[in-house]
Amino acid sequence: MIHQEEISLKSLTEHEGIQISYSDNDIALVDSIQKFAELNAAHIAMNAIVFCTNGIVKANMGSKVMELRKNQISVVPQNVIITDIMVSPDFDIKALFFTGEILHNSLLEKMSLWNDVMYVQRQHIITLEDDEFLFYTSFFDMLSSAIKRQQDNPYSAEVIRALLRAAILALCGGMKQLNHLNDNDGMAPSANSHFQRFLNLLHNSEVKYRPVEAYASELCISPKYLTAICKKHSGKTATDWIREQVLEEIRYYLKQTDLSIKQVCDRIGFSNPSFFGKYVRQHLGMTPIEFRNS
Repeated sequence: MIHQEEISLKSLTEHEGIQISYSDNDIALVDSIQKFAELNAAHIAMNAIVFCTNGIVKANMGSKVMELRKNQISVVPQNVIITDIMVSPDFDIKALFFTGEILHNSLLEKMSLWNDVMYVQRQHIITLEDDEFLFYTSFFDMLSSAIKRQQDNPYSAEVIRALLRAAILALCGGMKQLNHLNDNDGMAPSANSHFQRFLNLLHNSEVKYRPVEAYASELCISPKYLTAICKKHSGKTATDWIREQVLEEIRYYLKQTDLSIKQVCDRIGFSNPSFFGKYVRQHLGMTPIEFRNS
């Protein structure tokens, strides 16, 4: 059996090897984790801010090789697939895990910055000086302290969420400075809004293999307009975006799970295994079975 796992609130709170200082329906604070030493792959079902406190972890995030070391922060959007995980014996982290709802409520009109960094620029790791790392980890310590001291406070949940919002905003501001990003890249507000909604819809959809028309319909715009705003904002068409996400899922399910070809086909959204096989051959140069065994 291939060792891969869904990283969610439920799996975090139920695993004995993970030290959780706080969790509710939307947030989990992890004080220490050795779990990744056991995994080959994982599907991260939540957004995460990960502070590497010791050691090194190397992995593939989609098609990109990532390496996280001590005094680095990794920002991971939800529904990301991580494969080929390798960790040093002394690897450890602190982490904040939070739902998409909390993220949207925290960033509001600044969600475009998050989407640009996470999905367009794909900048997931920030290297910091000691004092900068301490600044960001201080939010984690404040959250832990608030949880311990505010248990009887009738507004404890609101206090915790306010501190988390401050942490996310501070981190997004730092990412904006590091990547020299603008909030809307010169696009009309409505066009930028549609592009951001498309990214959110694509990355959070359970079934990603759908035509551009299906995504455009959910956004209440025309397929032609969706393709145009994607091209202007990212240099890629809506079809390019969809294909990238579909291929990432195909690679993950074929290489990192024991699901049958029919199960993979159904989960990603293909109508039948024959068409799925043709799609895999066209884009990966081999049949699904050949790719799984390669």
